[in-house]
Amino acid sequence: MKVVATQGVKQYLNDLVYILYEKEYFGFEDSAHKYADELLDDIITNLPTRLHKQAPPYFDKYGKGMYYATFRKNKQTAWYAFFSKYNDKGNTIYLIRYIANNHTVAQYL
Repeated sequence: MKVVATQGVKQYLNDLVYILYEKEYFGFEDSAHKYADELLDDIITNLPTRLHKQAPPYFDKYGKGMYYATFRKNKQTAWYAFFSKYNDKGNTIYLIRYIANNHTVAQYL
């Protein structure tokens, strides 16, 4: 089993660091980096064992037939990892295509 994030997801997380810092969710840029790194680590480590659901059609613009799993980081924020599953010679590959939080996409779930 292997979990891989697209370049777009990695770029989103890099951008997230600066958004979190500039909007003063974190007082230090290092803290924002740590938050984004821990989020990605949590997703990569735990995605294969998380309960996941079929993503609604709204998310087809990121890939057809995707699933999503929830990752709660605190009382106010839950992150959703949208992904596709592939089999390659008996090995399952999870391709993370999109990440968003409850503040931006909850109304579509």
